[in-house]
Amino acid sequence: MKIYHKAQITEVTGLTDDALAAVEAGFAALGRGEVTMPPVLSMNISESNGEVDVKTAHIRGQERFALKISSGFFDNPKLGLPSLNGLMILFSAKTGVVDSVLFDEGYLTDIRTALAGAIAAKHLSRPDSGSVAVIGAGLQAELQVAALGLVRPIREVHVFARNRERMLAYQDTMAHQYGLPVTLHQSAAAACARADIVVTTTPASSPVLHWADLRPGTHVTAMGSDNGHKNELEPAILANADALVVDRRSQSETIGELHHFPGPFTKPVFELGQVIAEGLGLRTAPEQITVCDLSGTGVQDTAIANYTAARLGG
Repeated sequence: MKIYHKAQITEVTGLTDDALAAVEAGFAALGRGEVTMPPVLSMNISESNGEVDVKTAHIRGQERFALKISSGFFDNPKLGLPSLNGLMILFSAKTGVVDSVLFDEGYLTDIRTALAGAIAAKHLSRPDSGSVAVIGAGLQAELQVAALGLVRPIREVHVFARNRERMLAYQDTMAHQYGLPVTLHQSAAAACARADIVVTTTPASSPVLHWADLRPGTHVTAMGSDNGHKNELEPAILANADALVVDRRSQSETIGELHHFPGPFTKPVFELGQVIAEGLGLRTAPEQITVCDLSGTGVQDTAIANYTAARLGG
């Protein structure tokens, strides 16, 4: 059994074209029915504003599968600690023996989450999308935009968050690390007014984005709703979108945005893996509004863990 720590992992895995291709291939395998993936095991620790999720999946033909344990404690920044933490354990798909342990402290979850957002935009947003609006100003607000740069010519960023100090820190980070100008806004509607892509990156329990906030041609990626009590999108966004995509429908109905839709959802819902595997072109006109709800899947974890282990020499 091999043990790797975050410093080793960050040297070999990041927001790169190769890593994006590995996660995209995992989604495609899911779309082809080549993945065994049980429901998420989730536990809330309400007195600490925390949660713990366990995710796993096996991709047929791959020699290893990952079991990921991820914690999110959202008051941690007040203590000078990161909100997310965790590790991934890789097992042999032939013998069940532990192959390696990746003590990534949540890093690989952050990376695969950002890459999934980029993959969604690659298949759903307009190819010329250059302006992105981000709701929230945490780490995923940074990484989602950075990953978008792999698939779209991002030129400017608009941000809205409830904490102005965090917005200012975000503006500084994006300028110095990525060379991207960031405009601060006092509402989500203002941030979306010139956006081609909108990304919601919050742990909100009530909608932070409304249908009236979106202009024609916008693509929306919602990645914050990954627990039954979280909800970022007004139901009207799901109902009115020209195309609605999720990473896993059953998961979206239990912990994602579909979970909060009042009554049965009767419009077509596509899974991202299906869109990739079948080459579905869901955006058929520039003015259409597309939406992707990402609640985070075990196949992403197995894909990024296998990619990382291989680059570490495993």
